[in-house]
Amino acid sequence: YMVERMVIGDELTVGVFDPIGPEARALAPIHIQPAVEFYDYEAKYNRDDTVYHCPAGLPEALERSLRELCRRAYAAVGASGWGRVDLVLDAEDRPWLLEVNTVPGMTDHSLVPMAARAAGIDVESLCWRILETSLPVQART
Repeated sequence: YMVERMVIGDELTVGVFDPIGPEARALAPIHIQPAVEFYDYEAKYNRDDTVYHCPAGLPEALERSLRELCRRAYAAVGASGWGRVDLVLDAEDRPWLLEVNTVPGMTDHSLVPMAARAAGIDVESLCWRILETSLPVQART
């Protein structure tokens, strides 16, 4: 058996990708509000009433700290290329990391492209940036 604390709060996700420079870049958090109780497969891919707030509408200092936390979580698991970090923000604005997803999607419902668009990065540019991360470091400089 595995027992975990139940954390109630807002579900957020942060896209992360390796830049040309030395550290990963974290995109703006997305606040996910499903119209049903849980953000499950149905809520993500089949329903049109799930609301995504991007940017999440958080205070700037909190958003900055969440981006840094997610960037560090991404680095801590040895991820490279690109990924997504999911978390819950509880009622006291404490973040609870859920997972580092090292193979996020690129569909019309996917969250990393959504956050990239909010940062002024179109899907084509995002794809090129992701492809560049697969090159050896010396080829990127």
